[in-house]
Amino acid sequence: MREVIRGKRHDPKRLSLVIVYTLAKALAISPLEIYRMPASLVSDLLIIHSEIETIKAEEIEKISSDSQSKLQSLR
Repeated sequence: MREVIRGKRHDPKRLSLVIVYTLAKALAISPLEIYRMPASLVSDLLIIHSEIETIKAEEIEKISSDSQSKLQSLR
C-alpha cells in the first residue's frame, strides 16, 4: 500500500481505495458518498485537497525555518 501511495507502484484497485479514504477523511463523509460522486468531482476534490495540503506544508516549513532563525540569533 505504501508503494501505491508514494507512486512507486501502479495498482488501480489500491489506488482507488487510497483516493476514497483520502477524500472521505478530508471531507469527513462516508466512503460510500465518494463512490456515489461523479469521477470528475472526485478528481476535482482530490486536486483541491492536494493543493491545500501543499500550502499547509509550506506554511509549516516557513514557521519552522523562522523559529530556527530566531533560535540561532539568541545564541
